[in-house]
Amino acid sequence: MYEYYNSLDRQPIRPPFGQPFGPPFGPPIGRPPVQGGSSGPQSGQQSGPPSGPPPSFVPQQSQAHGAGVFAVDPGAIRPCTFRYVYIWLNTGESFWAWLVFVGSRSAAGWRWTGFRWIYFGVDLRNIESFLCF
Repeated sequence: MYEYYNSLDRQPIRPPFGQPFGPPFGPPIGRPPVQGGSSGPQSGQQSGPPSGPPPSFVPQQSQAHGAGVFAVDPGAIRPCTFRYVYIWLNTGESFWAWLVFVGSRSAAGWRWTGFRWIYFGVDLRNIESFLCF
């Protein structure tokens, strides 16, 4: 089962009618899959979390991309997909993530809780800065 959290108060978001959320993978219903596009995993890459924990250090935010801007540019964070990325939110929260999707206004992937990976999504306007590894 996947867990989604409100990034402001870290409270779990419950699905309607007690149904578990699933990751939003695959083409939308009624539309054929796009061949050769960049929206899905690259050759052999999985949409699941990494097999182990992220690096054991916390990087310095002073070296991060995007600090001081109003919104993170999707083109700047897109190269971080399928790589460890450390994210600082404008709420003061920070965490390791493994992004599997970057769109024009949002990103989604797996967030490290300190013990395990959970699926999450974030509005790019809420990211203060980030560093890819």
